[in-house]
Amino acid sequence: MLLNASGCLDAVTAPEVARQLDAFVTKTVTPLPRPGNAPTRIVETEAGMLNSIGLANPGRERFLEHTLPMLREIGVPLWVSVGGFSAREYAEICGRLDGLEAIELNLSCPNVDEAPESASEIVAACRAATGLPLYAKLSPASWDIGEAARAVEAAGADGLSLVNTMRGLALDARSLEPVLGTATGGYSGPALKPIALAAVFACRRATALPIVGMGGVTTGRDAIELVAAGATAVALGTILFADPDAPIRIRAEIGAELELLGFDSLDAVRGVAHSGGAVLAGR
Repeated sequence: MLLNASGCLDAVTAPEVARQLDAFVTKTVTPLPRPGNAPTRIVETEAGMLNSIGLANPGRERFLEHTLPMLREIGVPLWVSVGGFSAREYAEICGRLDGLEAIELNLSCPNVDEAPESASEIVAACRAATGLPLYAKLSPASWDIGEAARAVEAAGADGLSLVNTMRGLALDARSLEPVLGTATGGYSGPALKPIALAAVFACRRATALPIVGMGGVTTGRDAIELVAAGATAVALGTILFADPDAPIRIRAEIGAELELLGFDSLDAVRGVAHSGGAVLAGR
């Protein structure tokens, strides 16, 4: 199953790309409109990209009345990414959503202030507000991401999205001052893959929840490795900016790579990285 990482694809302006996916994940929606952070917001680095968009979005009401109906017309299963600055704000948005494949709770954006409540408290509030599947998007900067996974599972999460971006900094070549308007931003791209693999690996040991693996996926081999670490689905992020047709290419590469490796399907690969003796949760 291939998805996009939230914020890496505008399905309204590029519906043909969204239809290449098994599900489309929206940009994060907050209760009130947000203009986002001051520019510069995006900068390329040697091995990826830094962004400090700041959850720019039209707000809950405009999303529900205008954007969501347009997205439904595309004909792809929808996941809505939800953000906020308190557990109540997250829950209020979740309570207004229906007819979706899932809700992704953006619990770890590095470019805005976080809610005062813990991730598990936010998940619990959202669980009380909706019966839709809830996926908790966790930060790779967590000291013990396996423990964080167990905590959100206990609070009612139905799945995990791993991982969000890492905080990073880029300096101007001449002035040596920060390039981004907010100085630091969320780092994504190929160099994030080992971090994503470690997070998926740790969380698969800790829980049997479904996992959407993301971070640094540019090839079919990358996707296979995330599945081998324990992911049940894979999301494409930064690669979509450079290669909008990446979903088609990566699907073909997955098939070719599986044949080379001697596996009949992705299901046969799932969790193989743990076959050296690690105990998987739920087994």
